[in-house]
Amino acid sequence: MTIRGLLFDINGTVSDILTNEGCDDLYRTLSNLLDYQGIALSPEEIKRLYFDLNKQQRRNSPEEYPEFDVVTLFRDIVEQHASAYTRALPKKKRELLPVMLAEVFRAASRFKLQLYPGVVEALAQLRWKYRLAAVSDGQSLWAIPELRSVGLAGYFNPVIVSSDLGFRKPDQRIFEAALTELELLPSEVIFIGNDMYRDVYGAQRLGMKTVFFRSNQGEQRPTGAEPDYIIYHFAELPEAIRFLTA
Repeated sequence: MTIRGLLFDINGTVSDILTNEGCDDLYRTLSNLLDYQGIALSPEEIKRLYFDLNKQQRRNSPEEYPEFDVVTLFRDIVEQHASAYTRALPKKKRELLPVMLAEVFRAASRFKLQLYPGVVEALAQLRWKYRLAAVSDGQSLWAIPELRSVGLAGYFNPVIVSSDLGFRKPDQRIFEAALTELELLPSEVIFIGNDMYRDVYGAQRLGMKTVFFRSNQGEQRPTGAEPDYIIYHFAELPEAIRFLTA
């Protein structure tokens, strides 16, 4: 069957990103910010709450591969530790506070965000022949602005992010969500990713051909499936697509 669509992972595949959620300065920043909202929590307390609530969300989920919701997490922190001063803040500010905290969290934990060499050139070449879409594990609150930041906001449609669904790859439903919006069959799509388990295994279980990008991130050992093609530089992707569509 003719290949009509290309489905991409984002972080570690098109975007070279480095974050550190263990960084002490991150929690000092959040502690100071919360202090302005009338919430007195030490950096150590916020760090413990973040990881405890993250685990709790995943543990309480019925999903096999659960995803957490960062806005809900920070909303819980605000509601559980609000003071009278916090509750007296303007309603709109209180409603936006969990979103602001989630954005500050990502901003303070991010140390690198850039495209891998050759990404723009490859996508610019491929977009004229194939429909391009993206499937990412993560938070849509972060993923969409980060795509814009690296100049890829207009390349992928749709962009499916696991936080909006409540489950992560390799759950087949996250791939199916993209295929449904594309109105394409698995046999009409090639998946490009950097993780042997979440990307290659997940996509192949649904019947998609896969290209594995051996980047500086992700599980690189074969885990349940072998990719149809391996690339070591993104500039090799058009040739990989030509080979798999021949």
